[in-house]
Amino acid sequence: MSIALARTPIPSFRLLGVRVDAVQIPGAVAQIEQWIEERQGCHYVAVTGMHGVMEAQHDPAFKQILNTADLVVSDGMPLVWAGRHHGFDSMKRRVYGPELMMTFCRQTAGKGYRHYFYGGAEGVPEHLADTLSRHFPGFQVAGCYSPPFRQLSEDEDREAVARINASDADILWVGLSTPKQEKWMYAHRQQLRVPVLMGVGAAFDLNSGRLTQAPAWMREHGMEWFFRLVMEPRRLWRRYLVLGPKFAWNVSLEILKLKQYQ
Repeated sequence: MSIALARTPIPSFRLLGVRVDAVQIPGAVAQIEQWIEERQGCHYVAVTGMHGVMEAQHDPAFKQILNTADLVVSDGMPLVWAGRHHGFDSMKRRVYGPELMMTFCRQTAGKGYRHYFYGGAEGVPEHLADTLSRHFPGFQVAGCYSPPFRQLSEDEDREAVARINASDADILWVGLSTPKQEKWMYAHRQQLRVPVLMGVGAAFDLNSGRLTQAPAWMREHGMEWFFRLVMEPRRLWRRYLVLGPKFAWNVSLEILKLKQYQ
């Protein structure tokens, strides 16, 4: 008779009321694989940085969605620095969404996992799937779907869910950007028969080559925001020039114990 071992909870800390799990890429990959092998329910992963934490400050429902996620990883050096402040010296690097995707696909390509890609502009998920298939022999694509840039009708949504479930996917990569992708995963988690939902946002464009990634030294030292702002100023100016300073101010208040965030 086999004996089920007690599962050790992933350590975490709170940042402005948002739970962040103190895990690195190897730990995240191991957890995702465990969920796939167990196939017990549908788990969703939030790959979150400064932007997600700040969106949660003025949207209580979104904060609850992040705190309900099965895993919240630190896709941003400010979250890594906050983790170290809370005593998690093991947080050496950010859990960069595009790197997490590439690492998982590279390490598990020979295990037969089936990948579904939901999101991105027309043609992007197919191009991403083709890129990953060429890079990683044995990589299996379950399907691709690029939803229109509007809210789907009830019939369209049901059809999309049915198509995903019929694909027998093991992992569903969701590239809708924050907070849309997290809200989508939360709303559909009980309808989908997929072990893992991964909200990876810009990873669709970055890993397919549609967008240029920041140099590694900028990504590792908290400077990727500047590179992305220069590349996409009209889309990202509010995120980095408005939310960024607000984030730093709020975190300072929390560290100095001048304000508590629930």
